[in-house]
Amino acid sequence: MLDWKKREGSSARESVRETRAPSRGYFTSILFSRSIAVLVGIFVVVCLGLGWYWSQEPDLFPVQQNAQLAAERDGKQMVPGFTTVETLKTVAGTLLNKPGGYLSNDRFPPGVFLDNIPSWEYGVLVQVRDLTRGLRKDFARSQSQSAEDADLAKAEPRFNFDNKSWMLPSSESEYQEGINSLSRYQARLSDPNQKNALFYARADNLNNWLGDVGTRLGSLSQRLSASVGRVKLNGALKTESLKPGQVPVVDEEIEETPWMQIDNVFYEARGQAWALSHLLRAIEVDFADVLAKKNATVSVRQIIRELEAAQEPVWSPMILNGSGYGVLANHSLVMANYISRANAAVMDLRQLLSQG
Repeated sequence: MLDWKKREGSSARESVRETRAPSRGYFTSILFSRSIAVLVGIFVVVCLGLGWYWSQEPDLFPVQQNAQLAAERDGKQMVPGFTTVETLKTVAGTLLNKPGGYLSNDRFPPGVFLDNIPSWEYGVLVQVRDLTRGLRKDFARSQSQSAEDADLAKAEPRFNFDNKSWMLPSSESEYQEGINSLSRYQARLSDPNQKNALFYARADNLNNWLGDVGTRLGSLSQRLSASVGRVKLNGALKTESLKPGQVPVVDEEIEETPWMQIDNVFYEARGQAWALSHLLRAIEVDFADVLAKKNATVSVRQIIRELEAAQEPVWSPMILNGSGYGVLANHSLVMANYISRANAAVMDLRQLLSQG
């Protein structure tokens, strides 16, 4: 009788243990899953916050004051060309030192998910490459047969390195080497004891670089205008003979920016406008005499005004692509307006510089 009671009591205790064990495991799994969810939530919030912060475009900086502070800090003289080189270095350095650093070659979140600011970086890089080539090819040479500057010859290929290389070597390291080469050229340029570093502030040199600027702005204007689709005429006319009264046939095609590329083109244009506005302010300082003699100072300031107007804040959370006369705004067409007006001013400036 007693054995039966003992067996019954022990079986009851064992059943209680068995029911407690699954319930304990159930609560443990719930706690684990909730911990994972909290960690994922924190990671997402941090990525969103960093992504928003890193996507902020750098502000405009005062070009002349920046060059003067650099000269005072390094104990250098403000010679012709110093402001242009210092501004070029600052613009290139902004790519590396802005919040988040250089993002075009990121392989990890949140940088890998961002595309607007990498497009902005590429726009800035295009103008850095063009002016570095202009320094090497025109500004630092007295004539086409003159020897090129050794440091500028090293700087140009550095800036033309792949903009999406992550390592071995990274894009940042190559661009930093380009900045270092510009610094060595600038140091020799401002040293009165060094005679092998030259900068020729001539109208023909400036005109050659402005030709590249006009080409870039014209291409950007066309790409921005293609956001709503446009008819493109084929410039290659058929050479076959026409009958009297017959009109030559011109082929037409619809050119339209892909929907996923509209914001990329927009931010690339903003990047080029940001960089070019600073570089032109530096050119206005170093080429002041040339511009004054050609009555071209107003033209330069007109270009700068249009480019800085293109830097107004975008209050919309996304780049809108409404039709030309539709209800919604079209940010690409607004940007194309500023870029086209700047390009027209560049043409006027080149014409003034070409006159005797």
